[in-house]
Amino acid sequence: VQLVESGGGLVQPGNALRLSCACSGFHVDYYAIGWFRQAPGKEREEISCINGQDGSSTYADSVKGRFTSSIDLAKNMVYLEMNNLKPEDTAVYYCAVDLRGWNCPAQYDYWGQGTQVTVSS
Repeated sequence: VQLVESGGGLVQPGNALRLSCACSGFHVDYYAIGWFRQAPGKEREEISCINGQDGSSTYADSVKGRFTSSIDLAKNMVYLEMNNLKPEDTAVYYCAVDLRGWNCPAQYDYWGQGTQVTVSS
């Protein structure tokens, strides 16, 4: 089982960024995939959970209406589209998988190594 995040970088406030999570060793349509972030000096925050079976997602209040999770079954990839980014979105972003099933909320077993997102002018 492996998850590899990509797509992070430096972006100005108000702009958008799309993160990718390449999944291997499992099929994303059978499990729940979560997106997390951790800013310096802060606790890790779960920002989204996507149900691999039906594609439905839940979001933290801090990102609701700005971030969208999606799944590409053909590529076995999960994406996080982030719009209207704010400086407080600066963090390392991680994806994770719950191998117990596809329902959210989930308990995650495997994690990627993260990708840095910095929102600054």
